[in-house]
Amino acid sequence: MSSERFIDSKPAPEAADLLKRFVDLAHPRLGTQVTFATDDFFADKARMIAPEAPVFYPDRFDDHGKWMDGWESRRKRVPGHDHAVIRLGQRGTIDTIDVDTAFFTGNFPPEAEIEAADTAGEPGEGDWRTIVARSPLKGDSHNLFQAAESGPFRWLRLHIHPDGGVARLRVYGTIAKDWSTVGADEEVDLAAQVNGGTALAWNDAHYGHPANMLAPGRAPVMADGWETARRRRPGNDWSVIRLGTAGTIEHLRIDTRHFKGNFPDRFTLRAARLDADPAPEAIEAQSLAWPILVPETKLSADAELDIAKVEPLGPVTHVRLDIFPDGGVSRLRLYGRKA
Repeated sequence: MSSERFIDSKPAPEAADLLKRFVDLAHPRLGTQVTFATDDFFADKARMIAPEAPVFYPDRFDDHGKWMDGWESRRKRVPGHDHAVIRLGQRGTIDTIDVDTAFFTGNFPPEAEIEAADTAGEPGEGDWRTIVARSPLKGDSHNLFQAAESGPFRWLRLHIHPDGGVARLRVYGTIAKDWSTVGADEEVDLAAQVNGGTALAWNDAHYGHPANMLAPGRAPVMADGWETARRRRPGNDWSVIRLGTAGTIEHLRIDTRHFKGNFPDRFTLRAARLDADPAPEAIEAQSLAWPILVPETKLSADAELDIAKVEPLGPVTHVRLDIFPDGGVSRLRLYGRKA
């Protein structure tokens, strides 16, 4: 075991609320990449979109100097400034951007500016539009900015003035799925994150966010799922998911991969078609009254369970997953056809 000391950082206080309405469009599992940086001498540009929170190792150095968890350019000795280009894996509308300078204290950029573009290929200079005007940054802080224009966009360009380090870039928004390209008879995962599925509410996400259940592929590790704390009181844990579009769920898969001594004993699914998301203060009680899609069903450890038949509820927009009494689910797939 390594004895190297490290310090970890915390998400922005606003992050929990933002993730009830949006996804992080900059997450690598959606296919997002940092395609270019004018300079990343001290710290690789790709670290800026790493999904885990940034950490600081007081005693870690490499051939270029102090190791930092983020993107860091060298001290600029000529006119100009540095910038990085990010290609979003999924085209989306943008609400809020967090320029996180965690652990960058004497080496953070004093100012930043963000542009966006929506082109199939790499944008030309005339394609960029400013969505965050040149603004001051604070060091070792979450710097949250509301996008002046929501898009949808495929590309971002982060300018730092004149140089320095950014630990993480979080881009809170909504995947802009073009449902007109999906045929009426085409089967899709209506809850998939890449199709616009979003976790709206939950009672506990101590070890893992429920949005993880909607991510692409099977979970590579246990942390990449929804996991609650051990329940020490009566009741059970739950989460509510908004589908990417209204659709009829025909069959599903629930996966407890990596959850062995901590998988839920049973689960149920409820579903409803709504014109809008329930109010946050009412969602728990309202969703408990939705019709049953899948009655109480046993789960097993570290396994995929396919449910071939569900209750015929017709088109729905929201589902509620109840797990009994607690535990972890790595993925939830809700297969069906758009309404």
